[in-house]
Amino acid sequence: MPVVLDPDAAAVYKAFQEAGRPAYETLTAPEARAYYAQARFATNPEPPELARVAPLSIPAPHGAIPARIYVPKEARQQDGLSPALVFFHGGGWVIGDLESHDVVCRQLADAGALIVISVDYRLAPEHKFPAATDDAIAATRWIAANARELGIDASRLSIGGDSAGGNLAAVVALAARDGNGPAIAGQVLIYPATDFAVTHGSHSEPETSVLLTHSVIRWFRDHYLGGADINDWRASPARAKNLAGLPPAYVLTAGADPLRDEGDEYAARLKQAGVPVAYKHYPGQFHGFFTMGKLLKQANVAVSEIGAWLKGLG
Repeated sequence: MPVVLDPDAAAVYKAFQEAGRPAYETLTAPEARAYYAQARFATNPEPPELARVAPLSIPAPHGAIPARIYVPKEARQQDGLSPALVFFHGGGWVIGDLESHDVVCRQLADAGALIVISVDYRLAPEHKFPAATDDAIAATRWIAANARELGIDASRLSIGGDSAGGNLAAVVALAARDGNGPAIAGQVLIYPATDFAVTHGSHSEPETSVLLTHSVIRWFRDHYLGGADINDWRASPARAKNLAGLPPAYVLTAGADPLRDEGDEYAARLKQAGVPVAYKHYPGQFHGFFTMGKLLKQANVAVSEIGAWLKGLG
């Protein structure tokens, strides 16, 4: 599929190339995390002002899962309780944390007029699959069980994430459907990774190897999966045989993204299974643009549209 970057996306890509940043696959995981953490200062927009931002500690079998709660100034309320979005950050299950996605979580809380809880799940290669999925599922269940104490309406609890976080959100939705809950009102899948087979066409097009390159995808995969079976739906949610009965989904894809085709196919399969789907494609953007609102206007458009969709859930 021919891909032409939007002018601002092309300028950002050129700046990244000229900066001479080392490819993540040439670094250790801690080194890659440090480079990723620094990039946010150049790309993240000014965050909206919120009513409250505070740390959370979510109990889990291995210990505590760090998290952060974001409460907007004008949260939608019913009987004193607000809808909420449990958010899982991107980063290939290897990089990223609460700080890398702090601004976008603030934006989503403000745009959706709802509480956002960002979950700092364990990262690979120190904690390989299924550690991240276990944390995502455990955190969502704990948030639902403690919703009232958190000011959350458990009947209006959604999940979401970008890239690896979109993968985790899709997995949590499947686990909730098949494991007696909790009830999930909606799932926001931002250029999600859905199939570790990496055989879709967009994984071999030269035009999609932008920032998230074809080679770094393999580096992320090898760090995270190790020798795990790619057919396990907890790794590849697209490998789940049945997608019926899942919550309404917002699926976002980008043109210059190796994950484009698998996200598109997952949205189509959800629709075929009878799941209400809002699908948004940004043909001139690359993978990772969603958090770059300081430089890319389409990132802020995407946040606003997702916020409006979340409001539409009730």
